[in-house]
Amino acid sequence: MTSESPYRMTLSLSVLKQLGLNLYSNVPSVLSEVVANAWDADAEHVWISIDPTAGKERIVIEDDGHGMTQREVNERYLLVGYERREQNPGPTERFGRSPMGRKGIGKLSLFSIARTIEVRTVKEGEKSAFRMELDEIKKKIGEREAATYAPEELSTDDIDFGKGTRITITEPKKRIHQASGALRMRLARRFSVIGPGYGFSVFINGEEISATDRDYYHKVQYLWTFGDEDDLYKDLCTEAEPIASLPGTLDSVGEVRGWIGTVEESGKLKDQHGDNLNRIVILVRGKVAQEDILEEFGETGLFARYLIGEIHANFLDVDDKDDIATSSRQRLIEDDPRYEALKAFIGRILKKIQNEWTRLRNEEGKEKAIKIPGINEWFEELGPDQQKKAKSLFGKINSLTIEEPTAKKQLFKQAVIAFDSFRYSDQLEALDSVSPENIEIVTGIFAELDEREAILYHQIISERIDVIRTLQKKVQDNALEKVIQEQIFDHLWLLDPSWERAAGSEYMEQQVRTEFGKIEAGLTEEEKKARLDIKYRTASGKHIIIELKRANRRVSVYELGSQIRTYRNATIKLLDAAGLGNQPFEFVCVVGKDLVEQNDPNNSNLVKETLRPLDARVIRYEELLENAYASYSEFLKEHEKVGRITRLLQAIDES
Repeated sequence: MTSESPYRMTLSLSVLKQLGLNLYSNVPSVLSEVVANAWDADAEHVWISIDPTAGKERIVIEDDGHGMTQREVNERYLLVGYERREQNPGPTERFGRSPMGRKGIGKLSLFSIARTIEVRTVKEGEKSAFRMELDEIKKKIGEREAATYAPEELSTDDIDFGKGTRITITEPKKRIHQASGALRMRLARRFSVIGPGYGFSVFINGEEISATDRDYYHKVQYLWTFGDEDDLYKDLCTEAEPIASLPGTLDSVGEVRGWIGTVEESGKLKDQHGDNLNRIVILVRGKVAQEDILEEFGETGLFARYLIGEIHANFLDVDDKDDIATSSRQRLIEDDPRYEALKAFIGRILKKIQNEWTRLRNEEGKEKAIKIPGINEWFEELGPDQQKKAKSLFGKINSLTIEEPTAKKQLFKQAVIAFDSFRYSDQLEALDSVSPENIEIVTGIFAELDEREAILYHQIISERIDVIRTLQKKVQDNALEKVIQEQIFDHLWLLDPSWERAAGSEYMEQQVRTEFGKIEAGLTEEEKKARLDIKYRTASGKHIIIELKRANRRVSVYELGSQIRTYRNATIKLLDAAGLGNQPFEFVCVVGKDLVEQNDPNNSNLVKETLRPLDARVIRYEELLENAYASYSEFLKEHEKVGRITRLLQAIDES
């Protein structure tokens, strides 16, 4: 055996594809790596300028950190996989910062968004400048060997700063269209150490990034904090009600600090740029390590949709322990004991927060509900158990994302009706104790039942009137026939208030369609053009044929009578065959214009006299809505003397 091993391990440049060239796909993530490098270089300021001009697109990132000598460029910056924490462990030299970088591949992410990268750097008076071309790197990768890529050396004459590093990104892979405001917001969310308080200021197009640029602290309604001894998060969440300061100790693993909050409406967790804020971010050493740990818990209930938070867990990244970040640098390794401990801790906290949040929302829902005139008095009349249930339901109503106030009022009204039903159920249980001596209990129960029925029907009628009003306002001319066609066959109450629900036998409807099809085959083209639709229905024990004429067609009573007679005879034949021949029958024809003879002063009764023997009547589209409105309005007028619950519902509507 020879003293020198015959085996060799080599690394191809193709590894760069997996490790860096395709590491990220968006500008904020890429720039975050550059900003993190500036932090590690003890920079106090980072200036980012963006020029989105077509054909001149570029991003320039400059910092005033310690910069690099040419030797350091080669041995550190251009050495893919340079592990700073092994070569130079501990905090940074000038400010004692905990370095963010670890793998030495973040700088490659620049090629995720651009083809050309220029680097200019100065340290202790020594200037260096070079250009890296993505196409040239790929060419080396294509050679499929352990090749060395040599960046192009640039002149240093244009370096006009005394120390630090300037990186210029050109030839972007896609348009740089992000507004500076959106980029500022997204960078602010990726770092917790940006700002004068940390000695690290970042500017975009001359405007400094601050914590408020995260644009979510003001949305928090209820706040739970961890390790917030100096009340930092309470001060940031200016509109929040602090609920509790919780311990952040994770057994013997480490400690966390940060906050978890809930918002008043789940819709607030979607920002103006479309980003989803419904997440709990994990930050390590001041930088986002995982954008959302909330998804790990499979929370699908109402509560989870209102959550937002930031958890700082520096114990996840300790120099003498294994790197816990995945190769994508976007997530943490899930089966690492440190991550499992963090997840278990957050799970326990979420359970605690959920219970408190439910109580708070229920109480808030009740307070909002009883501000409506009449509900407070009604609520006080409920028994203790019913009050508890009512408070819970008011809380759920309060949690719904409903922007329209009238819609929320409608839900409160339904809650009132539901809980009055509970009261009725309680009274039914009292029947067990009825005796000749207290028979008046039965009278009280029936009085309650009558009022409940009146309440429900009053609600139905009110809603139908609202539907009719809407149709009258929004539908004009020929558009009306389309709306009527879509609604009338399943809502026969538009034709007659006594026809509550359309019903019928599927077999009978099929038979009618078959017979009507035979009749229609014999119609003239003019007769076919005049018809919009014809269908069979049953309601209140009556067999009904409804024909819709086109709104712009005008027909004569003789033509109409002839057609009705044909359809009537066919329907009666089918009813006789089914043993239903003695049941009532009616034919309703809805037209857009008066019949030809309808306005003839010499034949004022001709239409009625012609149609009455056929059990038929004719009505215009406009009359249909007007008559329905008049009928239901008359009902409400006759029942103005209403019970206490109906008065309460009216008070809710008027509030």
